Amino acid sequence: MWGYSLLFLVFFSAMSCIWFVDHEPRWLFYLFKPLTMILICLAAILGGSELTVYKLMIIGGLVCSLVGDIFLMLPADRFLPGLAAFLFAHLCYITAFASDINSLSWWPLIPLIVWGVGFYLFISPALEKLKMPVIIYIVIILIMTWLAWERWIQTGQIETLLVLIGAVLFAVSDTILAANRFKGPFKPARALNLATYFAAQWLIASSAGMLIL
Repeated sequence: MWGYSLLFLVFFSAMSCIWFVDHEPRWLFYLFKPLTMILICLAAILGGSELTVYKLMIIGGLVCSLVGDIFLMLPADRFLPGLAAFLFAHLCYITAFASDINSLSWWPLIPLIVWGVGFYLFISPALEKLKMPVIIYIVIILIMTWLAWERWIQTGQIETLLVLIGAVLFAVSDTILAANRFKGPFKPARALNLATYFAAQWLIASSAGMLIL
């Protein structure tokens, strides 16, 4: 029963964050963004009873994401520290997803590589000194999404499908964030970025043992 209450709190906090990203008072955005991730972390911590490698790595990824959120929302430009924090988050997710995979299929890599190369070429003219960090980050998030895809291929379960959707939403969120930063801002970018990001993190966190719904 507490799962539904936590889901409501996450939804309320996330929607408040999305609203205050473009509305006053601005300080409420700085409150609700980390609060949403703290609540999502609780979903992973409280979900399930067994402390597995998978669960530990999911929690680690969520904590790293919280650190990355704090860097990216600061008034000063902390893009590189934020990028590094999310890089470690994805490494945690990779470790979690790889912990129960028996084999790998190559064909899911085709659309992922097409997306990664295409998006890099799209934003590369504006990257300047950030080209190598961004390349590394794109490769890592593609691997994370690939392994989430592999878990669903091997299990065929609704739980792993929802985690795959979460991984894809994470990639979509990062795509929106990078396009908004490097190709010029567009009005709905921040709301779309946050909505896809929070949904992605909730779906991934819920896989640590809590019911998705």
